[in-house]
Amino acid sequence: MARPLTIAIICHPTVGGSGVVAAELGMALADRGHQVHIVSYRRPIRVAEERQNVCFHEVPVTRYPLFQYPPYTLALATKLAQLCRQQPIDILHAHYAIPHAVSAYLCRQMLGEGAPRIVTTLHGTDITLVGLDESFYEITRFSILESDAVTAVSDYLARETTEKFCLERPIEVIHNFIDLKAFSPARRDPAVRSRFAWGDELLVGHLSNFRWVKRTSDVVRVFHRIAQRLPAKLLLIGDGPDREACQAVADELGVVERVRFTGVLDNLPEVLAQLDLFLLPSEQESFGLAALEAMACGVPVVATNVGGLPELIEPGVSGYVEPLGDITAMGRRAVEILGNPVLRQRMSQAARQRAESSFSEDELVPRYEDVYGRVMSGG
Repeated sequence: MARPLTIAIICHPTVGGSGVVAAELGMALADRGHQVHIVSYRRPIRVAEERQNVCFHEVPVTRYPLFQYPPYTLALATKLAQLCRQQPIDILHAHYAIPHAVSAYLCRQMLGEGAPRIVTTLHGTDITLVGLDESFYEITRFSILESDAVTAVSDYLARETTEKFCLERPIEVIHNFIDLKAFSPARRDPAVRSRFAWGDELLVGHLSNFRWVKRTSDVVRVFHRIAQRLPAKLLLIGDGPDREACQAVADELGVVERVRFTGVLDNLPEVLAQLDLFLLPSEQESFGLAALEAMACGVPVVATNVGGLPELIEPGVSGYVEPLGDITAMGRRAVEILGNPVLRQRMSQAARQRAESSFSEDELVPRYEDVYGRVMSGG
C-alpha cells in the first residue's frame, strides 16, 4: 500500500463466520498500520476494548411505536455518514450485502462528492438465503453492482453470486484466513483436556451458531454412531435457536450424559486444540471458518460435501466430506479416523499443514490491501 488507509468495517457482531472474519481482518489491518473503525450494533466478540488503531462505533437503533421492526439499515447509514463527517474515511468495507452494503451506498449518497469507496465482501447466506429471497433480490443485486469492488470467501460463492444475480462484473475470491499463532496444536494441554474427557476417552467437537442451516441435530446423530463403537465425549460449542433440539436428540439417543454444551467460549482456540475430531454436517457452508479453525489446531474434519467445504478439506488427507444428510457415511468416517491413532495423527498434521499453506493471515490480508489500493486509484 502507498499509504495507511482509514477503513470502516461494517459487520455483524455475532459468532458466525462473517462477523469473526470481519473483526479479525480489522485487527490485522490495524496491526499493519491502518486506522480501523468497526461499526455494528454491538461490539463484536473478537474486538478488544483497547487496541491501537481500532475504534468501535455502536449503531443506536431507536424503537419508535410506528415501526414494527427497527429500521437498522437507515440507522446504520446515518451512523456511517456521521463518522465520515467527523473524519475522512477512505473505504467502507461492508461484510454482508444485506444490510451493510445497502447502508454504505446510502451513506455515499448522503455525503455526495468525496464520499468513501465501497468494498463489499460476500460471506454466504447474504447471497444463498437472504439475497435470493424475492423480498431482497433486487436490492442485493443493486448493492453488489454499486460497490467499487466485490470479494467472496470461496470460489463456490463467487460462482453462485455471478449465476444467481446475472452479473458480469468481476468478483475476486479471497478465502477466509486464520491466525495460526492463536489457533495451534501447541495449545493442546492434558490439563485442559481433562476438563472434558478422561482416560482413553476421545473428544469430538462442533462449533456453530446453532441455526437450522448448521444441522446441529445431525452432529448428535453422528456422535451417537461414534459412541456405539468408541469411548468418546462431544463438545457442542456456541449457542442459538437449535440448542434445545440438540438436547432433545441427545436425550432420545441416550447419549446426553456424553454431550456437553459449552455456550460461546472466550478461550475458543485453547478448547479446539483439545479435540480429536471436528464435525460439520451443515446444509450449506460458503466457506466453513469453524472447520478451518479446527484444522489450524491440528484437528481432522468430517463434513458435508457442500458449498466451499471441498475447497478447504482434502478428502482422505485432512478429513472427509460426505453427502448432505448421510449420517451413516459421516459416522463411518468418524469411527475410521478416531479408531486408528496412526491415521488420526497423519490427518492432524495434514490439517495443520493445509491451514498453514493456504489460509494464513500473512498471505490473505495483503490481498484485501491490494483491493483497497485498486479502488482508491480508480482501478
